[in-house]
Amino acid sequence: MNISETIAPRSDQINAEDLLTGPRDIEIVDVRRGTTEQPVWIITKEFGPERPYKPSKTMRRVLVAAWGPDASIFPGRRIRIYRDPDIMFGREKVGGIRISHLSHIDERLELSLTVTRGRRQVFVIEPLAGEPTGISSDDAAAFRALIDAATSLDELKRIADELKAVNLGTHRRALMAAWEARRNELKNGHA
Repeated sequence: MNISETIAPRSDQINAEDLLTGPRDIEIVDVRRGTTEQPVWIITKEFGPERPYKPSKTMRRVLVAAWGPDASIFPGRRIRIYRDPDIMFGREKVGGIRISHLSHIDERLELSLTVTRGRRQVFVIEPLAGEPTGISSDDAAAFRALIDAATSLDELKRIADELKAVNLGTHRRALMAAWEARRNELKNGHA
């Protein structure tokens, strides 16, 4: 008999105590606006809307650095969260939730982020194992051709939506750079 479910806290959110038995991989199904104190509520497949993940400001910075600020692309992506017993609230170690792995990143991220006033910490975020390696070189070439052939900013925006919907893998940087360059050309009137 596995008794781990019997120790789950009753709460309106995922808590560090939910992770006493180890890290959990969660899949995002929705991102909602929360309260002033906890402005982002991530609804997951595993915990449902009754117990959203409410990431701290530092973990929101991790998500923005890895995936960008547009939360509409987060559904379907996965996060590995873990309990960090050293997280402080005031002068007490209360523990909290950190992110260790993310899907849809090409390589390990090392981010130096502010954790308290005047103190920074390096956070290492690894690609989540078992994720698809990304689109093929042929698919990347097809996307590049679409970007190069775009004749309007609206058309380029539709291409960006398509790019956000797939795992670009190792082609991400090159395609994003090509997209940005084409956008600048169109903005400056160079078709």
